[in-house]
Amino acid sequence: MKIGFIGLGIMGKPMATNLMKAGHQLVVSTHNAAAAEELAGLGADTAASPREIAEQVELVITMLPNSPQVKEVALGPGGIVEAARPGLVVIDTSSIAPLAAREIHDALAGKGVAMLDAPVSGGEPKAIDGTLSVMVGGDKGIFDEVVGVLDAVAASVVHVGPIGAGNTAKLANQVVVALNIAAVSEALVLAQKAGVDPAAVVAAIRGGLAGSAVLEAKAPMMLAHDFKPGFRINLHIKDLLNALDTSHELGAPLLLTAAVLEMFTALKAGGHEGDDHGGLVQFYESIAGTTLDPTTPTT
Repeated sequence: MKIGFIGLGIMGKPMATNLMKAGHQLVVSTHNAAAAEELAGLGADTAASPREIAEQVELVITMLPNSPQVKEVALGPGGIVEAARPGLVVIDTSSIAPLAAREIHDALAGKGVAMLDAPVSGGEPKAIDGTLSVMVGGDKGIFDEVVGVLDAVAASVVHVGPIGAGNTAKLANQVVVALNIAAVSEALVLAQKAGVDPAAVVAAIRGGLAGSAVLEAKAPMMLAHDFKPGFRINLHIKDLLNALDTSHELGAPLLLTAAVLEMFTALKAGGHEGDDHGGLVQFYESIAGTTLDPTTPTT
């Protein structure tokens, strides 16, 4: 399939690369010039605007920071909508507000363009190795037509309901991940303050009920103080704000989520917004007056 890809950042570039490895021909945006040049070297075509991309392809995939950027690319001047025609499909893999996904879908549908909201989970490592989890909202018939494309970037692709349902599932995912990161941070800082090697604690608990994908992925980063971003704090702040906005609309209080959002916000104020979200441990270290040191002798 000939596919347009817009958004060649931390997640988008490896996703686009995996689509090409699966045999799809890509037309990519030149907004990120360096990434576009790299993909052109692998055989991708390039175009300057979303409209120019959409004119050349059957399917457009977007991977962008937030709702305003997706709206601009889809509906703004030079946007996908200007190339609208029956049969064109848009898959937005960004993490945006469910209401925004429905608004963009409805505007495109009015021009004959189908859309799925299909946010992903797994961060940069799983984007690179093609094992993301994709949660999809939208027409089931359209999903069945394009699921093979999503299989090229994912280990799991699940249709969860109508348009907006994909992003609702992603908000739930981001709540669970944020609270898990906070729990791991609390536990390891507690161990450190008690004089117990936090690395030994991880080894002791990982095989029991406390074991989790978050513990496996983030505890080593916390112990090494290596916060090279796989998923940046500022992006998790955006997702939790969307979760809280949605929860307020629905009357579903998210008490723990609100607390973790404030922790992330404090780190952002301290200049850590570009750190991996596993850097949340720095908040706990600060208020506890300690730093994780996996060489700490046990007591």
